[in-house]
Amino acid sequence: MLILGLILLILGAVLHVPILWTIGIILIIVGAVLWIAGSAGRQIGPRAHYW
Repeated sequence: MLILGLILLILGAVLHVPILWTIGIILIIVGAVLWIAGSAGRQIGPRAHYW
């Protein structure tokens, strides 16, 4: 999710498409939250780990 967010963020900046920029930022934030929660040992949904 982090990688997809980064790709969309770069594409949005290069192609000057604001919706790609916005979606990229949202995916990066959600991916970072899931990564931090998963690495802290928190269960995310039915999964014990998120990767």
